[in-house]
Amino acid sequence: MLDLRRLVLICEFARRGSIAATATSLGYSPSAVSQQLAALERQAGAVLIDRTARSAELTDAGRRLVEHAERILAMVESAESDLSAQAATPSGRVTVTAFPTAAVAFAPALARTLRRHGELTLRMGQGRSGRGMREVQSGEVDIALIDDWHGRMREPDTMRVFPLLHDPLVLVVPRRHRLASPDVPVDLWELRDEPWMATPDGEPSRLAVDRLMAGVGGHRPVPWEFEGLGTIIGLVAKGIGIAAVPALALAAGVRGIAVRRFPGPQVGRVVHAVARSSSVHRPAVSVTLRAVHVAARLLAADLEGVEPASRERPEPQPEPQPELEAP
Repeated sequence: MLDLRRLVLICEFARRGSIAATATSLGYSPSAVSQQLAALERQAGAVLIDRTARSAELTDAGRRLVEHAERILAMVESAESDLSAQAATPSGRVTVTAFPTAAVAFAPALARTLRRHGELTLRMGQGRSGRGMREVQSGEVDIALIDDWHGRMREPDTMRVFPLLHDPLVLVVPRRHRLASPDVPVDLWELRDEPWMATPDGEPSRLAVDRLMAGVGGHRPVPWEFEGLGTIIGLVAKGIGIAAVPALALAAGVRGIAVRRFPGPQVGRVVHAVARSSSVHRPAVSVTLRAVHVAARLLAADLEGVEPASRERPEPQPEPQPELEAP
């Protein structure tokens, strides 16, 4: 009979592409991984990995076994979730990953909601949205918060995708800028000649800004590019220039800026929560998904309240947890 732990190993090898990377990911030594994969080959009665002096890769039989193994491991997780659901008490660790602005925005509400579950622990990390989806699929994390700038999100067969909120691009200017006044209309044409700051070319938020300005012929070459929306917002507060950022990036509260909505159709992104279909009924994952929905409702209400002038964001107050439909 095939050993489940060795099936986990070969699936991880398929994702990482080398024995060394697999060992690092799982906390084993390379020799231990190699020995366990060799033992799996003996169990399977087939050569699963083509080894050379410098590399190793899956054979056709290895790729077929990985396909079977992924389905088997998903069924095992589903069975564990079904059994643990009977206990009804959330416990253990839930791992969540999020793109940086979502991590900052969602963390306070998640912590407030989940701390009532004394046997549950939360680990929240940051990463890119594309990697978050892969980490959920591989089982490295339980839930990922990801953003979709293009409306192309599709739900894979083994995953559940939960839309949370729309996050529009907003204009941020220094408090003493003429556009800080709500009496001054925001004119995209006039903004072309402003000193813009933005994320580097190719970043999703930069592409959204370029799309926003395309209708008026684009803006001048951006003189300053910075990694990190927080850095850009901080520089706006110091009067260096102006920027268009997702409203969620303002969730931590920033002094010295004014926030205005852009005229016309809103350009922005949709934030989703993603989890494996086989895990969503596990109490710890289910209650965390509910907490994510509560946090999204608080944040969505706050984003709707963005005023055309200066915005000093108060600390959101907790509200009674609504009865949400089970994910």
